[in-house]
Amino acid sequence: MVSKKIRSEVRRKKHMKLRNRFSGTAECPRLAVFRSNNHMYAQIIDDTVGNTLVSASTLQKEVKANLEKTNDVNAAKYLGKVIAEKAAEKGIKDVVFDRGGFIYQGKVKALADAAREAGLNF
Repeated sequence: MVSKKIRSEVRRKKHMKLRNRFSGTAECPRLAVFRSNNHMYAQIIDDTVGNTLVSASTLQKEVKANLEKTNDVNAAKYLGKVIAEKAAEKGIKDVVFDRGGFIYQGKVKALADAAREAGLNF
């Protein structure tokens, strides 16, 4: 009998395969995306030192105040714009996109497209 794999375990394994291929540096940090059932999180990370340079999520008061729902495509678009603006303030223009093992569609794609439109290059 074939056993069905747990979706979160499959995502975690995909993420580890992706992380083995690339990492963020000081010149080109990593934009990491995580989405839960209720919220989305985005961080720009320098992996050589292990520091988070910029972060944004739908949990933050200033982001949440502008959203009707925190777990839809519109929230992802707004979060992409916010993370790109914060990165521009820190002088970050180029990043490596880490989709976190999630499929590149829907919310993850909306966040990436909004970040590109707001000035991030990846």
